[in-house]
Amino acid sequence: MTVLIVGSVALDSVETPHGRVDRALGGSAPFASLASKLFAPTALLGVVGADFPAEHIGNLRRWGIDIQGLEIVPDGKTFHWAGRYHENMNDRDTLTTELNVLATHHPDVPEPLSRPDFLFLANTSPELQMKTLSQVERPRLVLADSMNLWIDTAREALWEMIRSVDVFLLNDSEAHSLCETRSLLVAARRLLDEGVGRVIIKKGEHGSLMVTRDSVFCAPAYPLERVCDPTGAGDSFAGAYLGHLAQAKTLDEEAHRCALIAGAAVAAFNCETFSIERLSGLTRADVDARCREIHAMTRFEALDSLP
Repeated sequence: MTVLIVGSVALDSVETPHGRVDRALGGSAPFASLASKLFAPTALLGVVGADFPAEHIGNLRRWGIDIQGLEIVPDGKTFHWAGRYHENMNDRDTLTTELNVLATHHPDVPEPLSRPDFLFLANTSPELQMKTLSQVERPRLVLADSMNLWIDTAREALWEMIRSVDVFLLNDSEAHSLCETRSLLVAARRLLDEGVGRVIIKKGEHGSLMVTRDSVFCAPAYPLERVCDPTGAGDSFAGAYLGHLAQAKTLDEEAHRCALIAGAAVAAFNCETFSIERLSGLTRADVDARCREIHAMTRFEALDSLP
């Protein structure tokens, strides 16, 4: 089963209490692709400028990601984001956002990539997400992400996109804002009422909540003693979740729950180093071992008072 990841490719400058990196490989598509390819063949669709280092292109190929959908705009500059994280790592200041080619250009889906089995519409405008969806044969499962910018500026288009996908992923603050409620469960129910089949709400170090019309599942985050850089954690979570589903034999509830735990495991690895450093060397055996740790941490025998 093949996975197509559609999102931003960036050069990130990040500062945390543990150090800093300048113009490192970033963006939703590389983070998600590196996570997904641990489980299933994965292709990336995105756009960069002429300043995008050839080293990054070579590394993406070496890591086993299909990059025929990576378009280089000869006279353009790559999306650049700079941010500084606070001591608690939950808060950050955006220092620079230079959209560059991302503001004006969106690559078309090449014909060889137009029939993916699984599709992740990572965080871009809902209009562009819908454009991508119109260019592919309907996959077995479509996962989509968003952010507060589109909630504030393109709410109607965002709702249209949500109604067109199978699984919608957002964080807790986005759920509060989009659905205008402080209850995450109420927010999930509203999204389901709009027609999406499954909702996943990320809660950072507090794990995630997955809701369908028939089930509620709470997944923990893997506990870390030190978070070096949380940039890309949500995208690596999504990529691992989708890749794990792609290699599963079914798409039943149990498969989604196992995939969510895989997402938690990979996201934790992502936070251990800056940029894609940890993800680039990660193996499936590493992820499987961490999933078993999460299972051991959360397993308990039935209480005596229960039948």
